[in-house]
Amino acid sequence: MTYIVTVEVGLPGGAAELGPLQRVGAVALLEDGFRAVDTARAPADLRVDLVDSVVAVHPRGALLKVVVGAPALEAAERAVRFLVEGLLERSELLADWPIERCEVVLHSKAALESLEAAEGPDAPPADPAARKARHSEPPARADAGIGYDEDAEARGARRQMLGLAGELRAFPPAVFGGRAEEDARLAAGALVWATGVLVDQLFEDVQTLSEEDTTVAECDSPLWHLQALPARYALQYDSLFARRFLVTVIALTTRFTDGTFEHLSCVAEELALKLLLDEVHVALETFGLLADEVAAALATFAGTVYEDLDHAWLYDDSMDGIHESPVGDALAVSPMRCAQWFTPFDKDRHVHPYAAGERDAD
Repeated sequence: MTYIVTVEVGLPGGAAELGPLQRVGAVALLEDGFRAVDTARAPADLRVDLVDSVVAVHPRGALLKVVVGAPALEAAERAVRFLVEGLLERSELLADWPIERCEVVLHSKAALESLEAAEGPDAPPADPAARKARHSEPPARADAGIGYDEDAEARGARRQMLGLAGELRAFPPAVFGGRAEEDARLAAGALVWATGVLVDQLFEDVQTLSEEDTTVAECDSPLWHLQALPARYALQYDSLFARRFLVTVIALTTRFTDGTFEHLSCVAEELALKLLLDEVHVALETFGLLADEVAAALATFAGTVYEDLDHAWLYDDSMDGIHESPVGDALAVSPMRCAQWFTPFDKDRHVHPYAAGERDAD
C-alpha cells in the first residue's frame, strides 16, 4: 500500500533563520539526499519502496512529503523516520537539524485498508477508534531501532509552537491573563498549531460523510471531530452541514491570525472554538507541554473570547428547549436549534456567505 508520510524538520536551537540562498541550498541537499537513498541497504524491518519525495524549505526548517510503498502505516512511518535521519546525518550542513514530526495522516477508509494489511503481534488495534487514538499519541520508545527521542520530540514541538505565537495577531499577550511571557507564547502558538490540525481533520470528516452519503449519527467510519458536536443533533450533521461548519472554522481562525477578530459571530463559531481548544489541549498533552500555567493561560483566553457559555447547554439534554422558554427569554439565551447555528447574533456580526445561506447539497 502507498503512504504519504509528512516530515517536519527544524533548525537547531539558537540557529538564525535561513536566508533565500540558504533555502535554495537546503533544497538541493535534501533532494540530492533522496536521490542517493538506497532502501535495499536498510535493515529488513525498515525496508520500503521509495516512490517519490517533495521538498519545501522555509526560514525555520523544511517540510517533506515522502511517498513510500509499505505493508502498513506503522512500517511506513518507522522507515521514513529512519531514512530521513540517515539522510540528515550524511550531510554536514544538515546533521544537527532535528525531526519534529514524522507521521501519516490517513483518511479513515485508508486507515482501515492499512489495518487489514497489518499482521503479526505488532498489528494495530482492530477497533478503528482505538487505532485513531493510537496514532494521536507520540511513537513509543519501544521503536528504539530508529533512535526515537521522546524528549527531543517534545522540545521540537515546543520550539515550533513558540515560533508560531506571533501568527495569532488578533490577541495581545494580556488575553492570556498576564502569565509569564513564555507560557503565554506557548498557549498562543499551540492555538495556531492546533488550527492546522483541526482544519486538516475536518476536511477528512467532510470527505467521509460525502463518500458515505450519511450523517454523523449513522456514519460507520470513525470521524475526527464532528462526533464531538452536541449529540442531540447528530442526525442533522450531513456533508452539507460539515462543509458549512468547516468554512466557519476557517473564517474564524483566519480572523484570529490576520488580526481582524472582534467577537464570535454565531453559535457555530462558539462550537468551533470549543473544538479548537479541545485540539490545543490534545496537542500540548501529547508532547507533555500542558503545564498548569499554560492551561491557565488557555482558560483565561477562552473566558475572554467567549461572551457567554450558552453553547455549553447544547451538551446538556436537560436544557433542551430553554431558548424557547420564558427563562431563556429572560436570560437572553442564544438560538439553540441546529438550523440557527450559522445565523449572526446581531446585525453587526457576520458569517461566511457559504455558511450563512441554506444551500442545496452538491
